[in-house]
Amino acid sequence: MNQHRCTWAGDDALYRHYHDAEWGVPVYEDRRLFEFLILEGAQAGLSWITILRKRENYRTAFDHFDAKRIAAYDANKIESLLLDAGIVRNRLKVAAAVVNAQKFLDVRDEFGGFDKFIWQFVGGKQRQNKWHSHNHVPTSTPESDAMSKELKRRGFKFVGTTICYAYMQAVGMVNDHTTNCFRHAELHVEKG
Repeated sequence: MNQHRCTWAGDDALYRHYHDAEWGVPVYEDRRLFEFLILEGAQAGLSWITILRKRENYRTAFDHFDAKRIAAYDANKIESLLLDAGIVRNRLKVAAAVVNAQKFLDVRDEFGGFDKFIWQFVGGKQRQNKWHSHNHVPTSTPESDAMSKELKRRGFKFVGTTICYAYMQAVGMVNDHTTNCFRHAELHVEKG
């Protein structure tokens, strides 16, 4: 059966798997929420497929996104990461991952879970959008604006509104699969 997907999924097998299995599926587990926060920041200015292809390398290089371990990275560890061709070797992005780990732990401790903090920006449940074309999907919303502003206020880095909206899409805070995509209806049923 030939299922219709969002046009951005294209023909790349890795991209299609990500589209079919992960994108838009609500995530509440803190480690996965943190992983996407780091990966979305790393993606800034690059294509998402570039990050997907490096994802396993990121998991290895960044201690499987253990925020406590990353928060303790020192200058030597950052320098070693900048030599790792398996990740995006951008000093600002690598340093931001360490800062974001520290801030992530602060928020998690304050709210009793990062999920409780981050999901408040959509009222605790997935927004069901009804886009007929990928061209209609916004790159930011008032919710991503508010998230970005609050994350920046708390000291997070690489959390502009466009990155925040991509994050919201990735972790399923919004269902932005187009209405003709088979996943739109499935996610609507799963969380609707």
